[in-house]
Amino acid sequence: MQLDAACRAADDLAEATSEAFGRHPDAAIITSFPGLADLTGARVLAEIGDDRTRFADARALKAYAGSAPITRASGKSLVVHHRKVKNQRLAATGYVRAFASLRAAPGPRAHYDHRRAEGDRHSSALRNTFNRMLGCLFHCLQTGQRYNESAAFGARMEAAS
Repeated sequence: MQLDAACRAADDLAEATSEAFGRHPDAAIITSFPGLADLTGARVLAEIGDDRTRFADARALKAYAGSAPITRASGKSLVVHHRKVKNQRLAATGYVRAFASLRAAPGPRAHYDHRRAEGDRHSSALRNTFNRMLGCLFHCLQTGQRYNESAAFGARMEAAS
């Protein structure tokens, strides 16, 4: 009985979240991206907010999400690390979204495959794909445009063909 009630409550919450997200002016832009549906789109919107001045540029959003690498240089050494301090909820949604987009769209898949061919491990290639798509999301939200596969990954898709 308690489990049924909890499942109904979770379903009701998901339905209410989808309905409220659908009324937001940016919902159509966010859900135009591969790998983002109502619930994941609502999570992304909740984490980044709808204040367009919150992040000065795409680099700031990428750093907040943890997809931008950290480069440390000292003398002759140069080390690139992934960020450990980040918005964990946005990062988790981003990885799920990037992974889902590999099957949903040819652009992210071509980008991921290129990164793997360059020697990146799965997690690094996925983080790089997430980073690229986050930059595209920032641009689309700033300009009010929907996701355009050829604009986001055009050169990479042509090279893969």
